[in-house]
Amino acid sequence: MLVIKMQEAHDGLDDDFHVDAWDSDVDEFDYYSSNKIGDTSAAQARKGKDIQGIPWGRLNITRDKYRQTRLEQYINYENVPTCGDSSAKDCMVTQKGALFYDFWRNSRSIKSSIIHFQLRNLVWATSKHDVYLMSNFLVNHYSTLTSRKHEVLNVQGHVSPSEKHAESLLEGFTRTQVSTLAVKDKILVAGGFQGEFICKVSML
Repeated sequence: MLVIKMQEAHDGLDDDFHVDAWDSDVDEFDYYSSNKIGDTSAAQARKGKDIQGIPWGRLNITRDKYRQTRLEQYINYENVPTCGDSSAKDCMVTQKGALFYDFWRNSRSIKSSIIHFQLRNLVWATSKHDVYLMSNFLVNHYSTLTSRKHEVLNVQGHVSPSEKHAESLLEGFTRTQVSTLAVKDKILVAGGFQGEFICKVSML
């Protein structure tokens, strides 16, 4: 494992990016999306079960009404004012009716943790069945074939290099807040908010 800290990395990020705890977005239905309700299969979805496991029959609002309200009230975040309006003029009208994918399974046995809504690349798929994702301070591998997860990297405690390299920080890091992730050819690379750079050979 190689650990490096880049002094000027992420320079210019807003202060609200640097938080002390992993706080992912939690919506009204997070309770129902926990492990208290099992996974949803394609067969169950065809019989009418909500693919997210939300028990709409127990709530005082329907799925269609909730979606309509969200579409009417949701305000999309824009770095550049009115950029959404200008880009919409160049977009072609979507032709509906085609089937691009079909629902297979919704698994609630593993949950990703994204500490800021603008972050990307914290969920990485290396194949049709292999997914790497951040879950609190853990990088987990999840297989859709076996429905099992496996811990690949734990950055909550002390992370130190396993080999000596010229640029490796021998003392390592603690409680690294991962802001980006990449996995390819059995190599996992994670970058942190404070310029941390961790590289590990994955055996999966």
